[in-house]
Amino acid sequence: MEKTLVIATFNVHKAGEILAILPGLPLRLRTLAEFPGAGPAVEDGETLEENALKKALAAARFTGAWALADDTGLEVDALGGAPGVRSARYAGDGASYADNNAKLLAALAGVPAAGRGARFACVAALASPSGETAVSRGTLEGRITEQARGSGGFGYDPLFELAGASRTLSELSDAEKNALSHRARALAGLLPLLRRLQ
Repeated sequence: MEKTLVIATFNVHKAGEILAILPGLPLRLRTLAEFPGAGPAVEDGETLEENALKKALAAARFTGAWALADDTGLEVDALGGAPGVRSARYAGDGASYADNNAKLLAALAGVPAAGRGARFACVAALASPSGETAVSRGTLEGRITEQARGSGGFGYDPLFELAGASRTLSELSDAEKNALSHRARALAGLLPLLRRLQ
């Protein structure tokens, strides 16, 4: 019988990326939205690691299956690493992607291109219902553009230009992004364990 792996998110964009990055696993992949009564974990950790583990453990305990979660933050050098762990709530609780992007551009107004270095950091966490855990971190270096470019992706993707390239994540195809993203790099660290779950 195929083992189930729960993708512990209600964010359809994030779930779609994770599912696209993890094809061919000998597991039945389900999202947390498929479990009636499931709710999002409270993301009140001080680090990406804490939040990813909280989400994975909560989902594993609720569903009785192994769960995979991640937490991602955009770290901007000129802002001392902000928005960081608060990236999804940078412009306030319930903020839209557009709200967060507008706040980021306003915070960087007047900062020259050379001072706009940034990275995406992602921590992926895997948890069992009994509390076993594993984590992996992935990063992607780049800079914040002066204006949004591209129509793909989500979140800060239209503002994040890859290091050594002239394209933002939103200007890449889904396949290109999923091959090199911070999320793909974090998940790659868990692949050996995921393959052994069967």
